Amino acid sequence: MNATNIIKSDFLDILFDGRNKDYGAYDLRRSEDRRVRNAIIGTTSIALVIIGGYVLSNKLMAADMHTRKDVAVKETILKDLEIPEDKPVTPPPPPPATPPPPASSSIRVATPTITEDDLVRPEDEMPKLDSIGNKAIGVANIQGDPNRVENPFAGDGTPGGPIVEPPKVAEREIIDGYIEIMPSFPGGDDALARFLQKNIRYPHMAQETGIEGKIFVQFVVNFEGKISEVQTVGAQRGGGLEEEATRVVKLMPNWKPGRQNGHSVSVRYILPVGFRLEK
Repeated sequence: MNATNIIKSDFLDILFDGRNKDYGAYDLRRSEDRRVRNAIIGTTSIALVIIGGYVLSNKLMAADMHTRKDVAVKETILKDLEIPEDKPVTPPPPPPATPPPPASSSIRVATPTITEDDLVRPEDEMPKLDSIGNKAIGVANIQGDPNRVENPFAGDGTPGGPIVEPPKVAEREIIDGYIEIMPSFPGGDDALARFLQKNIRYPHMAQETGIEGKIFVQFVVNFEGKISEVQTVGAQRGGGLEEEATRVVKLMPNWKPGRQNGHSVSVRYILPVGFRLEK
């Protein structure tokens, strides 16, 4: 390529000078500007179409919302509520009265009086045992049901009344003092002595000062055998003996409760706990 052609040629002609321009690369380089321009124009056109469609859709929707439409209104009429009348409630008939049981027969027993035989009236004579049978002892002769047998004397002394049991000791009432069967440690006194010997720790203060003796611990063994209200009574020894005795008593298991009139009761109990220094 001479100097004249170089001045008149563009960059592609100089680049492809002496090369095969029919291969395709030359045409691609030559048409590159046109293809880029067409791509930009096509992309811009598509973007404008999308934006225009979006704006147009919004305008149509806004116009449709502002357009007045006839709304069908349905009238609803509320009817008066019908409140059922309160029907009178018929009370159930009272239970039939149970007739009282037939009275038992009783025989009058006269008060013994020393007098002459000819002055004794027949009704004042003492009845024979064979004639009493199932009859109750009363103040008058009453003919009742011969097959009915009742308690001859009630709790108030009147014949024919119910049997009244002796008063029971309340389970939660604490009894002071001795009762029929006193509460006891499970296993007996020997087991109690072993328990105290195993669990008592002689206080150091009492050992150093030479304090020894018996501490009386008072507590309540309730009707279930549980121990409560633990405290010391009597003269104070000091040196920590009272505190140690109280601690050990609180560690005891449940005792066998005391019994009175065949029932378990709560009993206040005093237990002496001895402390003795080895010589």
